[in-house]
Amino acid sequence: MTKKILIVEDDLDIAEDLQDVLEYHGYSAEIESNGLAVKDKVMQFQPDLILLDLMLPGQDGEVCCKQIREFTNVPIIMLTAKVEQADKLSGLSLGADDYVCKPFDMAELMLRIDAVIRRTQGQIQFSQFNINDERKEVSYLGQVVPLSALEYALFALLYNSPERVFSRDQIIDLAYPGFRDITDRAIDSHVKNIRKKFKAHGIASAAISAVYGMGYRFSTATKNK
Repeated sequence: MTKKILIVEDDLDIAEDLQDVLEYHGYSAEIESNGLAVKDKVMQFQPDLILLDLMLPGQDGEVCCKQIREFTNVPIIMLTAKVEQADKLSGLSLGADDYVCKPFDMAELMLRIDAVIRRTQGQIQFSQFNINDERKEVSYLGQVVPLSALEYALFALLYNSPERVFSRDQIIDLAYPGFRDITDRAIDSHVKNIRKKFKAHGIASAAISAVYGMGYRFSTATKNK
């Protein structure tokens, strides 16, 4: 299957040169030039690798990198004219896999791309969910799903540890540490309400699955209609 690469670069001459070279080497490549559109583009395109410029209109590459890391581990190679060590470390700390300074040698960049693609093949995951802990908000494919504060706390606990099974007692202790009146029945009710709201937003399979005799977990196999 042809590997997909997203080029995030507002200099169209550079972006189109990269696209031509990538397609010559057998990759499928698309271009995004506005930082504000990057998150949605990544969700839609689901690339195997992202070439991410740091200086972008709308919002810079570091903000884009942070947003991308909220829902996928897709490898990111940052492209930038900044050469200071502190800038490089900042980019890597946000989750970038590599850092290439402009002007760069195209042959060297291709070697780095090939190496990262080989290393991460079969390991990339995308979640169609995104959580914003500051706003206590869950979105699915960019659309906010209105959860109550208690429902959000339960979902966020499960979402942040995908496939891990939490017993009802663990959910009470970890998601509701300040509440003494939460019962097993209340947990079941919250899960039922979350599922109902997800279904209303086009989420066909249950994001939260029950494990008989054990508890609940967030399933990474959730799909849209």
